[in-house]
Amino acid sequence: MTSNAYPHLLSPLRIGTMEIRNRIAVTAMGVSLSEQDGTVGERLIAYHEEQARGGAGLIVSGVTGVAWPVGAVLTGQTAISEDRFIPGLRQLTDRVHAHGAKIAAQLHHGGLVANYSHARWGHPLWAPAYPKAPKSNFTDYFLMEEMAPLAGMTPPTIKPLEQADIDLAVSQFAAGARRAKEAGFDGVEIHAGHGYLLSSFISPYTNTRTDAYGGPLENRARLALDVLKAIRAEVGPDFPVWMKIDSRDVGKPGGITIDHARDLAKLVEAAGADAITVTAYHDSDQGKLHSESHTPQTPGWNLESVAAIREVVSIPVLGSGRVGADVADRAIGRGELDVIAMGRKLLADPHLPRKLTERVEDTVRPCIYCYTCISAIYMGEAVRCAVNPALGREYEGEPQAGALRPVAVIGGGPGGMESARRLAALDYKVTLIEKSDRLGGTLRFASLAYEPNEKILNWLRREVRDAGVDVRLSTVATPELLRELGVKDVIVATGAVRGMPPIPGGDLPHVFSGDDMRRMMLGESSDELKRKTGLFTRLATKVGAATGATANLALVRKATHTWMPLGDRVVIVGGELVGLELAEFLSERGRKVHVIDEAPRLGRGLMLVRRMRILAELAEHGVGLHAGASDIVIGKDAVAFIDRDGTPQSVPADNVIVAKGAEGDLSLAREIEAAGFIVHVVGDANGVGYIEGAMRGAVEAVRDIAFDQLPQPA
Repeated sequence: MTSNAYPHLLSPLRIGTMEIRNRIAVTAMGVSLSEQDGTVGERLIAYHEEQARGGAGLIVSGVTGVAWPVGAVLTGQTAISEDRFIPGLRQLTDRVHAHGAKIAAQLHHGGLVANYSHARWGHPLWAPAYPKAPKSNFTDYFLMEEMAPLAGMTPPTIKPLEQADIDLAVSQFAAGARRAKEAGFDGVEIHAGHGYLLSSFISPYTNTRTDAYGGPLENRARLALDVLKAIRAEVGPDFPVWMKIDSRDVGKPGGITIDHARDLAKLVEAAGADAITVTAYHDSDQGKLHSESHTPQTPGWNLESVAAIREVVSIPVLGSGRVGADVADRAIGRGELDVIAMGRKLLADPHLPRKLTERVEDTVRPCIYCYTCISAIYMGEAVRCAVNPALGREYEGEPQAGALRPVAVIGGGPGGMESARRLAALDYKVTLIEKSDRLGGTLRFASLAYEPNEKILNWLRREVRDAGVDVRLSTVATPELLRELGVKDVIVATGAVRGMPPIPGGDLPHVFSGDDMRRMMLGESSDELKRKTGLFTRLATKVGAATGATANLALVRKATHTWMPLGDRVVIVGGELVGLELAEFLSERGRKVHVIDEAPRLGRGLMLVRRMRILAELAEHGVGLHAGASDIVIGKDAVAFIDRDGTPQSVPADNVIVAKGAEGDLSLAREIEAAGFIVHVVGDANGVGYIEGAMRGAVEAVRDIAFDQLPQPA
């Protein structure tokens, strides 16, 4: 049944002979959830089954390797290169179909991007020609521990394809399509984007051949079109087949442009495709561009290109790129695309389509665009999500327990709220104890510095409220109170302590700790802060009302946009997540900012793809970034240090913010445990793990409590 709220997005559509129940597709993503031998196991099946259960119309299972292990780009990539893979794939399609969704296999060969294939098996990278030398090295953004697995790796060899190789690739794609059909898939998507084998032939940036596969577009597209025709001949006219193409090569002068893409789309339609998926690619050597093409930071970034391609074809067009449901519905209604392919949003909440249909949109768990998901893949790990700790673990199932047994949760930050709502969903009688006068913890401060965090903060508050949790604000948790509540299990999610580390000059009046900044930005009082700035009262007057029970952080942002009790020149000592987000926040408000840290690389706590973007943008905006510093000394009007080259430096400072020194605090947990309670510690009290650590810890604690209640074997 179609909801009136999204009449276009939730309407059915035919792609070839396949009808999908709505216009929401799970875009193909490499999630590294298959087994190491390429087979499909319970991890991938349960992951896609949850998306089908959540109401998606179409699921595209990503990067299914037609030549696996040659061309592999992931550690846990799905293979379709031999008939032995069909049984696992059949289990996948059967489980998805049981929930009314359709599923397609994305046929894939990594080509020049198949670094995993090289690293594990020593395979050369298949390419149209030898590529251009890189202009920069995006591994400059890796932390030192992230660099460790790359040590000793030899540069891959490049294999410019000869005719026999090209013929083999075409036959591998066709055989992969045949296996997909036999395994029960409803269609196949040919991946001709993202710099992979077919894309590298299409792009004039990487294809410098002078034979029948190089030169004009018709030649560069020959391999992709031959693949499409071979697949059509293999699977017949009634099996849906479509192609994913790049709308442009961002940051690659002389690469694919929108005009190339429009012309290619017409060729793809003429060759018999049932639809076209529009994506984009980028120069992978430039760190910032990893969030400026297929997984963009800017909302709706690719929709203009999608619409331009939709103008020139008559077959359905699938588009993506941080697109909200309301924007997607309007774009479909205007005929600018036919299907919205969602990625991160459906990782955060695979039940988004169902919730839109049932008109309970407020219950959709929001994506915060932190790039945890794709960064994990870059690091050779399985996909995970900062706000959906169940992602990739769907196969574990949900614990079944509760029966109104009382449990207490201490601490109203993200770990505490997530624990409370999960326990309540399992029928526990939950009391959430928070010593301040509102829920949120440090997530309130994080929401000021990075606006998408406010959505998960508000979602958690709503979930706790709607779950009927007994919330006790302005309450100190004591063993006596816990005994009154009759609890045995206690979750402690009280967060970290953030003291001032021993930095010379740290006691000067113009120096603020991270906690000082949090109180200042949220309008909270403290004797120390009042001592340091007489201007505090003015700020509290401006933002105090906004930080009351409703905690409208948008008003706080407005109040602090141009005025804060800080001078024009600010030095931040500490270059991890908090320090860099503060630098971004203050730079946007007209401050001249420097970030100084002893660590050899900045950005710990930020996932790789977001780290690459924020560091690049800070540098573009004139923020001084000083990693590898030593002998930091805070003076009356400057901060002195020795830079990584051993040269003394001094930067002027009207104010200094020390955004470091946070560490776990188990003191309350130990006190409660000593009083005889079973204690489960969650979040930063265990050591700083940010939102992802808090949410994941909540799941573990709830599972421990629930499974402890199950009958034990005799």
